[in-house]
Amino acid sequence: MKTLCLSIGMLLLIACCCNAMPMAVQDATGPVECCYKFSSVVIPKKNVSEIKMTHSSCMVKGFILKTVKGRSFCFRESVPWVLEAYNQMHNSEGSSQQQ
Repeated sequence: MKTLCLSIGMLLLIACCCNAMPMAVQDATGPVECCYKFSSVVIPKKNVSEIKMTHSSCMVKGFILKTVKGRSFCFRESVPWVLEAYNQMHNSEGSSQQQ
């Protein structure tokens, strides 16, 4: 009886560890880009190569904008021109993939 209880206990412990592993691996998959300083500069759309949202685990939500020269800028998600550029970029990518 003791062996059965010990076996069941070990099995439950292993099951809990296996369930927790994917969460730990997900958190440790790589660096998360967050913004701590935000820019107020208006960048012409022709100079923008990429716009992405900050990771959901970041304290402040915003956009990371990369220029064609490789510079990165952070903008708050409330900046209208960045939000518009983000929506245009991602809507045009979606429509070009559907064709």
